[in-house]
Amino acid sequence: MANKRHIKLKTIGDVSAFLSKIINQFYRGEIEGPKASKLGYLCNILIGSLKDSQLEERVKALEESMAKRK
Repeated sequence: MANKRHIKLKTIGDVSAFLSKIINQFYRGEIEGPKASKLGYLCNILIGSLKDSQLEERVKALEESMAKRK
């Protein structure tokens, strides 16, 4: 198996850049359709998770702000 490097996908921007790379690799014929599809699906799940995490952080900050006002 080829040596694969670790890809850090910590932000929606990271995932978007990775997805763009996958699309271009598929377009150039460097990656097969089923693999590109699976990676795209996983990227979609990760983006949803990152959005939920960001929302959770914002709600927590609002709750803390409201608690300080009381």
